[in-house]
Amino acid sequence: MLKGKKIVVVMPAYNAARTLRQTYDEVIAHDIVDEIILVDDASNDHTAAIARTLDRVRVEVHPQNRGYGGNQKTCYRLALAAGADVVIMLHPDYQYTPTLIPAMASMVTSGLYPCVLASRILGGGALRGGMPWWKYVANRLLTLSENILLGAKLSEYHTGYRAFARELLESLPLEKNSDDFVFDNQMLAQIIWLGRPIGEITCPAKYMPEASSINFRRSVRYGLGCVKVAIDFIIARGRDTGTIFEGLPPGSLDAPG
Repeated sequence: MLKGKKIVVVMPAYNAARTLRQTYDEVIAHDIVDEIILVDDASNDHTAAIARTLDRVRVEVHPQNRGYGGNQKTCYRLALAAGADVVIMLHPDYQYTPTLIPAMASMVTSGLYPCVLASRILGGGALRGGMPWWKYVANRLLTLSENILLGAKLSEYHTGYRAFARELLESLPLEKNSDDFVFDNQMLAQIIWLGRPIGEITCPAKYMPEASSINFRRSVRYGLGCVKVAIDFIIARGRDTGTIFEGLPPGSLDAPG
């Protein structure tokens, strides 16, 4: 608990057996975390078996792989059903440090930000942590394009470490979104559409062979998907039909804080 709010950490997992315990060991040190929910997306390794040996971890296993976005949909559904007031999504690949959980949760429970992103770009953590140069350049160019198209000022849209207020998650039509990696981007575009402020916090990152990553071909597909989301955002301003923004009440389209 933090300020009387229930804090739930969700971990969308796929083949995370080699890094899960390291991630868990840092999360469990935070006495503000009330529950950890791990959703195993039909891994080919022992992710689920290891998770079941860990205290305070609820394990859900998809019988078939549903994709990264599909995994997150299950994560958020279970967290809300468990009564979470703040949901923190953390990849179990140990790329992001769990020690930021208290700070991120505090930014949400304070009421300042219903969404908080742990940015690898702020403070230069990405390059120091070993992010490949081509991924860094792609991240910067894609983020610049999205900021222009969405009218926002985020340092990055592609972090896998995020905190959400319950009421914000309940307001998003998550089931409309993709089951693939572009799900992350769609969520942020919908939050910006609603005019809700998004906070960011500097996050160091580690790039190891064990850390999850998508290959170049899928990275290109993801990048094109992100651009399409931003174009749909613009289209929806004049015609709120046929996009993931349909039915969402538009808030101020000024850049979020």
